[in-house]
Parts: sequence; structure tokens; C-alpha cells
Amino acid sequence: MSKTAVLAVAGAAIGGAMFAFGFVAGTQPETVNAGPSRAMAPRAEVEAIVRDYLTANPEILIEMQTALETKHEEQQRVAQVDTIRAASDDIFNADYDGIVGNPEGNVTIVEFFDYNCGFCKRAMDDMDAMVENDPELRFVLKEFPILGPDSQRAHMVSMAFHRLAPESYAEFHRQLLGGSRATEDAAIAVAQGLGVDEAALRQEMMNPDIAAAFETTYDIANRLSITGTPSYVVGDEVVFGALGQAVLEEKIELIRATN
Repeated sequence: MSKTAVLAVAGAAIGGAMFAFGFVAGTQPETVNAGPSRAMAPRAEVEAIVRDYLTANPEILIEMQTALETKHEEQQRVAQVDTIRAASDDIFNADYDGIVGNPEGNVTIVEFFDYNCGFCKRAMDDMDAMVENDPELRFVLKEFPILGPDSQRAHMVSMAFHRLAPESYAEFHRQLLGGSRATEDAAIAVAQGLGVDEAALRQEMMNPDIAAAFETTYDIANRLSITGTPSYVVGDEVVFGALGQAVLEEKIELIRATN
């Protein structure tokens, strides 16, 4: 447990104890009511008693921190489920997102990725293996540039490419993500190699629909508490990090088993 967490939990414990002793802020600043038939105890004395008890029984702090974390995680999970259901079309069926695998597949994984994310580069092999092994898997690629200006410009090219040549997007994605640093120039070079004209790309990059798409993606990510890449939406669950093919396949099978 971090020092900050310890202090927070200890403060909560002391505050709870003070309240249990009948202390009410603003009414008895220096004393604590020890009960209806007992004298008022000095606040400092009660604080010392609580601190001594917590020092002698530090496992209570761990239990409290665990309970707080569990509560927070459950609140976050409920909020994520609500967001996934409310924004289902934008998450799973946005026309600006690329698709790898079967466009009509019976299970969809949505990946939030950045072309300069090292973990995303490694996770690409997992994606390719999964769509090769599972003909009913639909893999949605949600462009989420968060790693600086190079990423932002590379993703602008990528979004423009998808609008101009959606049938070649999967190959564009693999080449750019599988290369070295993704920049605007690198992305344009990949696009040209796949037959898309640079002038057409640059014209499409100015399409306001691209900026609107990024704005929607950032908003959804914020509501889902997604701050890093790769992150996935599988069913009504958010999966953070490159946890590997086996973990994702397990979640896919769970969805199929419950549908």
C-alpha cells in the first residue's frame, strides 16, 4: 500500500472513530463525547487511542484499503457497463473505425490503440492469430492517439486512408503499426505503397468528420476510464493492457457461452 493510501485510510479510520465517540465538527472542537453517561474526552486523547490501536493492528488498514478499492472497482465497472450500453453504436459500429476479421462476426472486440504504442505493436500478433483461428471474430480498431504529435498526425493519415481505401485498411494498419516510429511521413509512405495518392490523402485529412471522430473516441475513452493503450471492450467489459491472446479468447468464449 502506498504512503498516500495509508494516510488516507488512517484518516478515515480516525475520523470514523471520532464520529463513533460522538464528536461533531464545529460543536466540540476540543472534546469528544464518550457516551451519554460519560464525561467528554479530549479529542487528542481519542486520536491517540485510535492511532495506538491501528499501530498495534495494521492489518485493519489493509482491510480498509482493500474494501475501498473493491468498492471503487465495482463503481467503475457499473459506470463502464452503462457507458457501453448507452454508446454501443459509437463503440462497436462507428463507420470511421477499421475492421479486421469477419465484418459480420458474432463476437466483436474493440481495441483502442496508438500507432506508437510498443504494447500495441506486440498485441498485433495476438489480433492476427485470433482472427486467423476464429472465422466468426470481428475486430474493431479504434484509433486513439495519445502519445504525442507524431501519433496524432499519423492517425490523421490513417483515418484519411480508411475513408479513401477501406478495403486496404487492415494491411495499412499492419504495416504502419509493425514499422518503426509512426509519423505523418511514415504513414503517407505506407499509404502510397498501397496505391493511395498523397494529394488525395492530404485533402481528406482536412475533412472535419475526422476531427469529430477523434473527439467522439476521446469522450468514450474518458467515460470508460481508458487512459492507456491497448485497451479493449469485449462485450460489456473493459480490458486494460496487452494481457495476451489467451485472456481475450477466454472472454470471447464466455460471451458465446452466455448468448
